[in-house]
Amino acid sequence: MAETTIKIEGMSCQHCVMRVKKALDALQGVLRAEVSVGSASVDIDETKIKKEDVEAAIEKAGYKVVR
Repeated sequence: MAETTIKIEGMSCQHCVMRVKKALDALQGVLRAEVSVGSASVDIDETKIKKEDVEAAIEKAGYKVVR
């Protein structure tokens, strides 16, 4: 298991938080996702998913990951 914190641009409200959380919870290998405006703290099973896949899901949901 690995914990990672991801900074996210473009989030401004609770709807944004819920949209990102839903996208992360749908990923196999995400064990926990705590999302707030501007960031997400995610525990992942590295045997099932990579951090890059998590970032891609956030961007697919319509937000920009700050690298």
